[in-house]
Amino acid sequence: MGYLGRDVEVVAINKDQYLVASCDSCGGIGMKELDAFKISWFITGKLTTRVALLEVLSTGAMPQMLTVAISNEPYPTGDELLKGVNDELESVGLKTLPMAISTEKNKPTKQTGLGISAIGVVEKNKLRVGTAQIGDFVYCLGIPKVGPELNDPNDPEIVHVQAIQVLLGISSIHDIIPVGSRGIRFEADQLAATSNGHLHIDPTCTLDWDKSGGPSTCLIFALSSISTTVLDQVFSSFPNLPLTKIGRLY
Repeated sequence: MGYLGRDVEVVAINKDQYLVASCDSCGGIGMKELDAFKISWFITGKLTTRVALLEVLSTGAMPQMLTVAISNEPYPTGDELLKGVNDELESVGLKTLPMAISTEKNKPTKQTGLGISAIGVVEKNKLRVGTAQIGDFVYCLGIPKVGPELNDPNDPEIVHVQAIQVLLGISSIHDIIPVGSRGIRFEADQLAATSNGHLHIDPTCTLDWDKSGGPSTCLIFALSSISTTVLDQVFSSFPNLPLTKIGRLY
C-alpha cells in the first residue's frame, strides 16, 4: 500500500522506534537471451540495491538487513548480480549488512529477474515522512534517467546514497523522496498531498516532469526556506549533481 503514498511501509515496533521496509524489482534488464535491455548484471545489481537503500534512508532510517531474490541460476547470473549488490553496499559503508539470498536452482531462465528488499529502523522523532509544510520550497536533485541512459552507475548527474546522507544532516530539509518510474510530477503531488496543500510549479523549471526516474536517479526534497548556506552545502558536496527548484507548497 505504501506509507503516506511513499514506496515504503512503516510499522511501530515499540514506543520509540519504527520499522521501515522498502523493495525494488528489476526484470528483463541484464545479459540474458530475452532481456529487453542489455547491460551488465553488475550494474543491474548495483542500481537495484541503490533504489532500496535510498527509499529506506530517505525516511531517516538506518538499514539493518537486505534480502536479495534472484530469479535466475546461481552462476553466472546470480554471482554477477551479487557483485553489484555488494559493491553498492561497500560504497556506502554497509559492507557488513546482513543479507538473505535466494536463487533459482530448479529451472533454466531466459530473462534476468531481481528483487531487493531493505529493512531499517528509525527513532520516531527522526522519521522524515510527512514533515513537509505549506510554504516549503521543493527542489529536485539529479536528473531522471532510464534504460540506455544508465550505462554508468557512477554517473555524476544521478543521485547516490551519499546525497541522502548529506540531506539528512540539514535540519531545514523536511521530506526527501526518491523519484521512481512514475516521475517527478507524481512524487511532487504526493508530497503536496501529505502537507494538505498544492504545488505551485516554478515556471523556470525545465525538467521532464513525467519521465521515469528509472532506478531513482533523482530525488525531490522540501526545504523550509531558501537559504544560501543550505544550497551551498548541497552544491559543494555534489558540485556536478544538478539541483533544480521545481516549485513551492501552498
